Amino acid sequence: MSKQELVVLGQDGAEGCCPTLLTAPMDEDRAVELAKVFKALGDPVRLRLLSMIASREGGEICVCDLTPAFDLSQPTISHHLKLLRQAGLIASERRGTWVYYRLLPAMTDGLAQALTRSGAPDGRPDASVGTPAGTAS
Repeated sequence: MSKQELVVLGQDGAEGCCPTLLTAPMDEDRAVELAKVFKALGDPVRLRLLSMIASREGGEICVCDLTPAFDLSQPTISHHLKLLRQAGLIASERRGTWVYYRLLPAMTDGLAQALTRSGAPDGRPDASVGTPAGTAS
């Protein structure tokens, strides 16, 4: 029988497999990185834009299809899209005069992983997750 030590993923710091907020304290660099992404998502227009891009059949959408959905000017929409790009949430590709956008799932998956909670200390899912404070049953 081998005497090799088994490594438990997610318990060896930054080198582990995607530690969450609940499994290991976050280092300063990771906190700065995540804060930029959450700041980009902290605006309702940008959140809607991301949702429109992510839910589009075929995985991409032209800016010409995004702009009419908002009561905002085209330069304002372009500014919001630029902030989403800078946060690493979306990518863009110019085709002629139009720009097409697509979701970068690695970033959204990383955000989800950072916030994932496997369950309450007793192993059961926390009933208050996703419900307003004081309304858990």
